[in-house]
Amino acid sequence: MADSARTRHAGRLFAGIADRYDLLAEVLSFGQNGRWRRFMVSRVPARPGERVLDVATGTAGVARALARATGCRVVGIDPSPEMLAGGAAALRASPAGGRVRLVRGRAERLPFADGAFDHLTFTYLLRYVDDPGGTLAELARVVRPGGTMAALEFAVPANPGARAAWEAYTRFGLPVAGRLASRAWGEAGSFLGWSIRRFYEDHPMEAQEALWREAGIGRVRRRTMSLGGGVVWWGIRGG
Repeated sequence: MADSARTRHAGRLFAGIADRYDLLAEVLSFGQNGRWRRFMVSRVPARPGERVLDVATGTAGVARALARATGCRVVGIDPSPEMLAGGAAALRASPAGGRVRLVRGRAERLPFADGAFDHLTFTYLLRYVDDPGGTLAELARVVRPGGTMAALEFAVPANPGARAAWEAYTRFGLPVAGRLASRAWGEAGSFLGWSIRRFYEDHPMEAQEALWREAGIGRVRRRTMSLGGGVVWWGIRGG
C-alpha cells in the first residue's frame, strides 16, 4: 500500500516530535492527555494473559498503561520508527515493559490474523488516515467476537464558551507554545487545531458512531471530557 500525502505528512510530523512527545503532550494539553488515556484504559476489561492490540501506539504510553493496569500482553503497532524508538526506551524503564511488544506497521493493513486479539485500543488515529470507515473495519477484523474496542480522540467543544476558549488556544496559544519547544512542535501545534476542526466538519459525532457500527462494533458508547476537548469511544466487536 503506497503512502498517501496525508500519511507522509503524518510521518514527517511525528518524526520531528518523537524525542519529547510524552512530556510535551502533557504540558501542552494541561495534563488532560494522561487523564483521557487513563479513562480509555479503564474501559478495556482485559484480564491477565489476554492479548490487546494498541494501534497508533506512538511511544507506547497506552500500551504500558494497559499492561500495568491489567496484566495483559500488549502488541503496540505504529508506522513511525522514531516514535517506536521512544516507546522502546520507555519500555526498558517500565516494570510492565516485558509484557509489551512493539512492531512497525499501519492501521489500514494490519499484519495479524482475523480475531487474533482479545481487545484493541487506538489513540489519535482517524484524523491521519484516508478512509476512517475502512480503517475501523480493518481494526475490528483482528478482534475476537465479544472483545472490546476503545479509542481516544480530540474533540471540538459544543458549549459556545468552551468552544471559544478552544478556538483561541488551538489557533494561537498552542502554535506559540509549541514553537517555544522547537520548530517541529510549532508545526505540530499549528496543524493540530486545523486537523481536528476539519475532521469534525467531515465526521461529526453521529457520523463517527455510524462508522463504528458499520465496522461491526456494537453497544457503542462515548464520553466527552475536559469540557468537550477530548472524547473516549468504546464498543463490543459483534455486540
